[in-house]
Amino acid sequence: MKTNYLVCYDIRDEKRLARIYRYMRRWGLHIQYSVFYCRLTRHELIELKDKLEMLIDARKDDVRVYPLPESMKVTIMGRGDRIPEGVDIFLS
Repeated sequence: MKTNYLVCYDIRDEKRLARIYRYMRRWGLHIQYSVFYCRLTRHELIELKDKLEMLIDARKDDVRVYPLPESMKVTIMGRGDRIPEGVDIFLS
């Protein structure tokens, strides 16, 4: 069973930032600068977190993985041209 997640990161070093961005593109939809929407199984989530842990410098970088509710409602304001599949959008 797949679950929705937001993966957000703040990476200090440009080379690490580029590596993490390239890696995250394999897993999810890039919706903002350092934010990806991912739909993952539990096994995929563990694999993603293990690899991110290896890519970051835990003393300097910050990565957060937020589970999202199954029936989420998203409000997009401004330039919201990247809409994840299966997400209901309400424009304000």
